[in-house]
Amino acid sequence: MDREQEELQFLGFFGILKESLKIICSWRKIFTQITLSFIFPLSFIFLAHIQISQLIFANILDNQDALNYARAGTPGYEKLSDLISTEWVLFWLFKAAYFTFLLVLSLLSTSAVVYTIACIYTGKETSFKKVISVVPKVWKRLFVTFLWSFAVVFVYDVASGVLLLVPLAVLGFGGLGMSVFVLLFIPYLAGLVYVSLVWQLASVVSVLEDDYGFKAMKKSKALIKGKIGVAAAVFLVLVVGFIVIQAVFEIGVLFYWSMSVGMRIGIPVLCFLMLFSVMLFGLVAQTVIYFVCKSYHHENIDKSSLADHLEVYLGEYVPLKAKDVQLEQFHV
Repeated sequence: MDREQEELQFLGFFGILKESLKIICSWRKIFTQITLSFIFPLSFIFLAHIQISQLIFANILDNQDALNYARAGTPGYEKLSDLISTEWVLFWLFKAAYFTFLLVLSLLSTSAVVYTIACIYTGKETSFKKVISVVPKVWKRLFVTFLWSFAVVFVYDVASGVLLLVPLAVLGFGGLGMSVFVLLFIPYLAGLVYVSLVWQLASVVSVLEDDYGFKAMKKSKALIKGKIGVAAAVFLVLVVGFIVIQAVFEIGVLFYWSMSVGMRIGIPVLCFLMLFSVMLFGLVAQTVIYFVCKSYHHENIDKSSLADHLEVYLGEYVPLKAKDVQLEQFHV
């Protein structure tokens, strides 16, 4: 992040990608340590969840199929019925544990990456030991922001779902009903991308500024104005990469027993390497987009104030008032 603040506003799609890659390559050691500590486990848990979920679900389907052919009231029927119930409980307990670990590791990864890039930007000396000491304090703020963001997405999805189902309920699943559904589904996706961008930027705001939770989302909504296009382009590229990796891995799981030994090993390893790379790059890119948006709105980032704000997490500095820490605006 050796660019002048005024120059960052001119970074476009390729400029953001290049700057993100440059940061990772220039600070390979600390990002490697962050990846090994947080992003590796996050990637492993995500891929392992896909395989284990499919195995449990496949067993449930097999047992359900066997239950359909069993005579009701017989010991075999009762045994299969109890087994299916147990497997469903196991399935949902596994899902709950997975989402818990996924959330915790995601918040820790975001905290570590955003804090590290902020230290790089301010020229503040940082180390993995410092990052580890800061992360437990930062992620609590991120968790509050996550709860608010999740609530917004939930309300948006429920309201949109009702709106999307109305034409199908009224017009049916014929040509007209499906046409109206598609016409409404496109703006729904656009809105979902926008909400996701606000969520991501709010996570960065929660670490680098005083605001978190709903206030961070309001701040993020204001920052993203004028840069929605480029931010959405970066977001969609990362999402497409993520979907492709997941699809390849799921295909590998589906046809696992029909593949050669090399393919059985190669596909999961390749997907794992690609997944943690996309995750790391995405976290760095969303932080770069934050600085680009600040520059675009001509908000001068006082490096000394930001550095002081970062010291709060280490317990080495008395917190400044919001007006002192808040990044000030300048006019060109």
